[in-house]
Amino acid sequence: MNGIHDMGGMQDMGPVRPEKNEPVFHAPWEGRIFALGMAIDGPWTYAEWRYQQELIPPSDYLRMSYYERRVTSLPQLLVKAGLVTPAELESGRPAAASTVTRRVLKAHEVAPMLATGWPSSRNVPATARFHAGQRVRARNINPVGHTRLPRYARGKLGTIMRDHGVFVFPHTDGHELGEMPQHVYSVRFDARELWGSAASQSDSVYVDLWDDHLEPA
Repeated sequence: MNGIHDMGGMQDMGPVRPEKNEPVFHAPWEGRIFALGMAIDGPWTYAEWRYQQELIPPSDYLRMSYYERRVTSLPQLLVKAGLVTPAELESGRPAAASTVTRRVLKAHEVAPMLATGWPSSRNVPATARFHAGQRVRARNINPVGHTRLPRYARGKLGTIMRDHGVFVFPHTDGHELGEMPQHVYSVRFDARELWGSAASQSDSVYVDLWDDHLEPA
């Protein structure tokens, strides 16, 4: 979707100031939110969670920190999935008549779970539509749902540099429409193709894009 989260190439958003010796968490509550997100055995995919955060109103999205966005979107996912009700969220206690089965993550299960991760790569047959060295154009699309194709690259010419293999397609996976696994490529775009003649002739941007993001040039 075209939202404030897609900030690549946007002007007047201020400089990026990396924080020296930045801690993993700036406050204890951030660590708790991270742990909650990992521990909850929800039926949603990572793409669905990203999309839920993209639905945050722009004015709120810009003022929120990373973990504020997560804590805002997580309750909405829980309600949508039918794991809790708004009343249960308000009270912090399960309803007496609740029939939802709640699996509790045990401490000894955490390390194996984190080591396994949640890979989106898939070992399934999928025909690669493009090959290294091929010129391609990023499709000029404006989807209403989740997309990993940034606005600044849409309609622009690039070159396939590498085939990463087969991965879940976020456009469908983020909306319960199936994984639709397909090849993902590293695509190089010249800076002048993206930003015009004012950009450096020696600069380029690499974007990882799926088969359905691209068309032959």
